[in-house]
Amino acid sequence: MGQGQLWRLTLVLCVVWALSLLYGEMVSYWVPLWSCSWPSLTSSSSSNGGDQVNVAVIADPQLMDKTSLNLPPKSLALEAAQFYTDLYMRRSFRSSILPFKPHVVIFLGDQFDGGPLLSDEEWQESLWRFKNTFYLLKKEETNIYYLSGNHDIGYSGVNSRSPKVVSLFEKDFGKRNYRFIAREVEYIAVDAQTLDGPVQGKLTSSSWEFVQNISKEVVSRPRILLTHIPLYRADETPCGSYRSSPIINQRIRRSDPDQGITYQNYLSEETSARLLELIKPILVLSGHDHDQCTVTHSTPTGAVTEHTLGTVSWQQGNLYPSFMLLSATSIPSWNTTIPPEQAVSTHLCFLPMQTHIYIWYLFLFVVTLLLLLFWPANGLSCPEPCNRFMSSIGETLRSIMVSHKEKDEDEDCEYEMIWDAEGSMHLVKKASAVPRTMKTSDNTLTGRGNVVARPTARKTATQEGEASVTVDMTADVKVDDIGKSSTFYRSKAGKVIRRFVRVFRLLVFIAAINLPLYMMLLFKDWNDH
Repeated sequence: MGQGQLWRLTLVLCVVWALSLLYGEMVSYWVPLWSCSWPSLTSSSSSNGGDQVNVAVIADPQLMDKTSLNLPPKSLALEAAQFYTDLYMRRSFRSSILPFKPHVVIFLGDQFDGGPLLSDEEWQESLWRFKNTFYLLKKEETNIYYLSGNHDIGYSGVNSRSPKVVSLFEKDFGKRNYRFIAREVEYIAVDAQTLDGPVQGKLTSSSWEFVQNISKEVVSRPRILLTHIPLYRADETPCGSYRSSPIINQRIRRSDPDQGITYQNYLSEETSARLLELIKPILVLSGHDHDQCTVTHSTPTGAVTEHTLGTVSWQQGNLYPSFMLLSATSIPSWNTTIPPEQAVSTHLCFLPMQTHIYIWYLFLFVVTLLLLLFWPANGLSCPEPCNRFMSSIGETLRSIMVSHKEKDEDEDCEYEMIWDAEGSMHLVKKASAVPRTMKTSDNTLTGRGNVVARPTARKTATQEGEASVTVDMTADVKVDDIGKSSTFYRSKAGKVIRRFVRVFRLLVFIAAINLPLYMMLLFKDWNDH
């Protein structure tokens, strides 16, 4: 393979790798800014009021911990998984979500992965990671609200016996049941993990008391119900075109003897109907499922849409992480006769497909290796301007990287055959290119120690690998066989070894150019706060 063609190929691969890294580690996080936008409300609502309220909704970050992959705590594999997962969500939050400048950010629960199983120290460590991942640049411009999830405090069968984790959550993230108003829209957040728990349970009764108090008020604003666990839906209910995984049907498990919930995919049918009746929302937002799902619930007052959001993490079983942009009305006077689409509008936005990016890196590495190994000796055709450009670049690279020109295997060189005392022959390349004249006669042996030197054998273009000398051997060795094996070594194995060494050098060169770029992109936006 010509050195010029090989260096041109290496340069092309360097450029492809650099572009791939720039896209995968930076540009891909800008794609949502081009493909997504705040949904606009209908003209009737916007003409009667002021500016709309913009809300970014995020579900199920589930920061990985010792409970996530059954890996030993503090192990290298777990630390690497945590780093790359946190980095992805941090980039997504900083580069794909915050540039939309939302007025409100809502997390729909499951901030942690193993909340009920974490020690106080591990809880604080996960809390620090969460705040460092979802760090607000300007806190005064955006309000953040959190829901409790089953991975934060557990279901009723767990948190009723472990009130400590509930206290930790409320201390660091706020109340489990609360309400807030953003302009003219009211958001009702409920602790869904306790709603189907034992009636006599303290946490369950406090959650239903909160809902009952809201139901006694006159509905003066459009309400949005926020719940981590989705409302009930019949088995095999279609989830819409954004669903990327199979439909999950209702599963519910209870513990004995208090019959507390230990697992459920959806709230019970009775609980769901009661929530819709008491709160009267125009929209329901939920998480927990890790995949997108849009369903419609029938109520006495009309149909209510529920959007279940997919996870924002690429490590939680969804190849297509997402978030939602929600625009809400700011009309000072509102009544139930206004259609919901005139009060609230949503837009689902997808984040980079991190798994696909890593698959592309692996594919590109395999292609790089194969091209360097099997690129045609004459290269591929290239237009004349391209040839001139690549030649100039190749010459520059060779002048920098290659300290001396590698000798062609057909170039004249001298070898010396050395025999030891046992009669074994060794073929050694002479250090000097100028043959020395032996001062001794043909019949005289010049010896040093146990090694006897013979006249040199010159390798020529017409006699490749052949040597003719007069030797005295104590062992039964044929010179013809020796010449054949050395020729085979130089023509077969030697070529293979030199090819692999050359490929290794070029891979090192590609890595030397792109590895610093990757490290710079990897840590460019990771600062401790």
